[in-house]
Order: sequence, then structure tokens, then C-alpha cells
Amino acid sequence: MRLRISQIAVRLNYSEADVIKAVCRQLRCKPEQLDNLEILRRSIDARKKDQPPKYVLTAEVDHRGKPPHQQPGRIERAPAPVPPFSPAPPFSPSAAPPVVIGAGPAGLMAALTLAEAGHKPLLIERGAETPDREKQVASFWNSGSLDVESNVLYGEGGAGLFSDGKLTARSKDRERIRRFFETLVSCGAHPDILIDAMPHIGTDDLTNIIPAIRNRIWERGGACAFNSRFEGLIIENGAVRGVVASGKEIRTDAVFLATGHSARDVYRKLHADGVPLEAKPFAVGVRLEIPQQRIDEAQYGKWANHPNLGAASFRLTRREENNARRCYSFCMCPGGEVISCASSEGMLTSNGMSLSARAEPFGNAAFLVPVEISDYPSTDILGGIAFQEELERKAFIAGGSNYGLPAARLIDFLEGKCSDLPAGRSCQRAIPAVLQELLPEFVSHTLHSAIPGMLGELNGTPLEEALLYAAETRSSSPVRILRGPGGESEIKGLYPCGEGAGYAGGIVSSALDGMKLAELFALA
Repeated sequence: MRLRISQIAVRLNYSEADVIKAVCRQLRCKPEQLDNLEILRRSIDARKKDQPPKYVLTAEVDHRGKPPHQQPGRIERAPAPVPPFSPAPPFSPSAAPPVVIGAGPAGLMAALTLAEAGHKPLLIERGAETPDREKQVASFWNSGSLDVESNVLYGEGGAGLFSDGKLTARSKDRERIRRFFETLVSCGAHPDILIDAMPHIGTDDLTNIIPAIRNRIWERGGACAFNSRFEGLIIENGAVRGVVASGKEIRTDAVFLATGHSARDVYRKLHADGVPLEAKPFAVGVRLEIPQQRIDEAQYGKWANHPNLGAASFRLTRREENNARRCYSFCMCPGGEVISCASSEGMLTSNGMSLSARAEPFGNAAFLVPVEISDYPSTDILGGIAFQEELERKAFIAGGSNYGLPAARLIDFLEGKCSDLPAGRSCQRAIPAVLQELLPEFVSHTLHSAIPGMLGELNGTPLEEALLYAAETRSSSPVRILRGPGGESEIKGLYPCGEGAGYAGGIVSSALDGMKLAELFALA
């Protein structure tokens, strides 16, 4: 009998023998009755500050002998394996291949899924391949030299290439998550992402993994066109009949639009062409940085420097109170750095990034405040974009008009003043600024009210040690590209997917969305 065992507590430097011993205690059996142990999930339990942190595992094992008493959530019969995705026969050779626009997580996984189904997609990306893009981004961070077509936000791998590579997801779609993670591992990611509760990869590893995924698309008959800018759809009688990219018409009956939420020109073009869109809420705020050691000590106590623990993360929330809106942390980057991002001249947003080791001295996270549609400067569907752009123009000017980030010590922000920035910080191209002058009043008021109490939850981290960078504007899309239950727009043959479509948020959910829509198309 194959069993799934949960809540297996083991030490941080556990061995397989330790796991077998713990399973035997739960099942009240001997080691020789067990075979084919497989660890499915691993999380850290550091709740008891007077005891060392431990791993809590979920595993499956073959058990021989008298069936044990099953306990829901602890000892259960293992579920039957889910059959792998099995696509229908591919297009006839005379049909035009599907086109995928955008090489972020949604676009890459949509293209790979289509290629595996035999559909030989064409993947179009406005930015450069990873090696060239790395050079362009390095130039931007060093000197403020912006390429508006290939940058931190545009290019192979999408905006997620220059991030922490966090693979957390709230989705219950375990089969697709597993398939996505297995793809990443087969392309070079560490196998630990298959079991860790909070897996991550890191930008340094992603820059090798993403080209490997692209090569798989090539090997299965797909094609990729980089430095090729999507300029519009060819729509005839309410159906897609092709796309225009860098002045060239490409005929197709199926377009997977995965352009991300920073491609504002795409929203404007779709709106002009009559593609159904709707405005949606999103959030803006600042990126907060504090010493990573403070975070580690808050989470792990005196065991903070244990080699098996690594850099700790946090997730903080604050309820609506004192005429202030809800506030929450987002996209936490342990042992990382704050980065400047831009895709348009004269506009600027902040973000965070970590390498795989997460070994830098600071941790950072966005602290966000919800923005409702009623806050937009107009009732236009694209009003949220105008809201973002106003903040980003102010941030650009306050940052020195050369893509440096405006920043302030938290204690200065709380007093509404400006002073020199600490020499010890991750983003050296930062300029002292009064952040209240850049942010909407309701955002400033909420951050002023919420952040001190939120940091208090991190073992009373001193406010003097926190640094704020502005402005964090692109946590999610302010626009949704409408689609039906089958993933198709009202425009037949158009499949909007990923963060830019307004149906995902983060690397994993975007990748799953691209996979799902490609499967629906392949099985149709």
C-alpha cells in the first residue's frame, strides 16, 4: 500500500535514515516494511523560540504488512498519480503555427506546451536574448543608459528574470506546478525546488535556465524571434488572422498574448482595436530595506546563523485602521538588493532582486497599499495606467532624472523630512527625497500609519535601520484583458494569459496560466 505521511518532524541536518525512523514511529512499523520513500514537501518550523528550528516533511512510502490506522491530514492512502498531459494530434502541415507574444513565464511555458503538442509555435519577444539583455541591464544600473525595448522589464525571461526567482504559489493545481518545476529542474534548477515550501531560484541561476527552456522550444520545432516588437493584431470578422511585429505581417489563427503588465503600449493598441478590456484594482507603495540579520534573528532567534537555515523571509499585513487603508508586504527578497526598473523614458519604478545564495547583507520587500478604481484620475479603462505613470514620472525626477531611485530613511519619512542616506545600503544610485511629495496622500498616510507596527512584528526591528525606496508601482496589472471560460477573448483566436492579462501574479501562476491555455487550445 502506498501511503502519504504528513507532519514528519526531523532535525535540520536530517538523513534518509532519520526520515525512515520518524515514519516508523508514526506507522508503528519496522524499517524493513517500508520501500520507495519519496519526500514531497519540506518546510521549516521555527515557532518555538526556546527550541531549535526543525524541518516538517510530507512523504510517500510503500508499506507492507497490516494496513495502519489512517488519520486524515497525517496518515492517508496516497492518491493515484495524475495522468500526464496528452495533447491531440497537431495541426496539419499546411496550417499556420500559433504565435506567442512575450517570453516571460506565461509565454515561455505556453510556447513549450504547444511545441510538446506538435504545434511548432513562433515565440515573439520585443527584447533581447538573455546574454545580451544582461549587458543592457548592467549598463542601465551602472550609468542609467535605458534601452526602451530591452531592459529590466522587457526581454527573454520577462521581468521575473531580474528578481528573486520566487516560486511560491497559492494555486491548488499541483499537477501543473509539478510539471513546471520538473521542467525547471531538467533545465538546471536545483532539485530542492520540488520539495521546499518556499522555493526560489535566484537571478544568477535563472539566466542559465531560461535559455535552456527556449532551446527546448527550438528542439521541438518551435521558433523564436527576439528584438521583434509586437505592433498589433490583424482582426477580420471578429477573429484573429495574424499579427504585425516590427513591420512584418505574420499570418496565424491563434495568438497567445503574454506581454506582461509593463507593456502599456499593448493595452493601448488592444483598446484601440476593440479588444474587450476592463479596469481592475492594484496596489502601489515603497520598497523597504533592513539588515538581513534582523530578519534572521526575528524568525530564528539564537539559531539565526545555522548553515541549514539560510536567509529568512517575512510576510506582514496590517488591517485598515486610523483612516488608513490595508497594508501588506509583497515580493520579499531575502539577502538581496533593491533595483531600479524602467521601460519608458522619464519613468521609474523600484523592485527587488536576490541571487541564489541570498547572501547579501540586506533584505527587502515592497510595502503596498491597495488602489481602487475610484482612485484613478479618470473613468477610462486605462485610468490605472495613467495613475502609475504619474507616480513614475515624479520618482524619475526625484531620483535625479537618470534612473536613480529616490529614497529616505524610515525615520525621516515618518517626520516628513530629508537627510543623507546611510552608506550601507544595497542600491548605491539612490537620491535622498521627501517621499510624501511623490506618493498620493492616502498611500503616504497608510504607510506612515502601518509600517512602524509591521516592523514591530519582526522582533522590534529598529526604525532607524530601515530605508525606503520609491515608488513600487508594478506589483500587478491595472487592466484585465477579458476572456471566456475556454481562455479565449471575444476576439476569436486570441488567448490573453499571464500577469499582463490580469489573471496571474508571479512566476508560478503566470507559467501555469500559459500552460493551461496552451493545453485548452491543443485539446480543442
